[in-house]
Amino acid sequence: MRFLIALLFASLLAGILQAQTPTPVPSLKTFASSADVQALIAKAKSEHKEGQAIVTEPILQFAPYTATLEYRASAGAAAVHPNQAAMMYVIEGSGTFVTGGKLTGATIQGGDSRTVSKGDFLVVPEGTPHWFSAIDSTLVLMTIKMPRGI
Repeated sequence: MRFLIALLFASLLAGILQAQTPTPVPSLKTFASSADVQALIAKAKSEHKEGQAIVTEPILQFAPYTATLEYRASAGAAAVHPNQAAMMYVIEGSGTFVTGGKLTGATIQGGDSRTVSKGDFLVVPEGTPHWFSAIDSTLVLMTIKMPRGI
């Protein structure tokens, strides 16, 4: 009986100690060089499949924010994110970007259209429909999604 109590106590103690052991924090990437970004573009381009509108690759992450590379080869579906805004920077290429209006399936009815190209910045407030309605060849963006309330 003493042996069983000792075994139970040892098991309980081991469980408590294991629960208190901190989970390793993944290494934080705080810098991406121009060469890193060019390598991500090349990777996204090689992973792109025929008919696929977008390939994404993570650039940097600092929770709750993530900088993501978006390689867009064609117009995709329109979207609206009720609880997060997006900040975008055009790395290369150009296209037509629509914001506002009414989300109707995969497109937007109405809204404001503008041509975007290399070097342009965009902000899409949370709850705003947005859509790349046309892509000229390819469009590469860096997008940072920003959760509301942070």
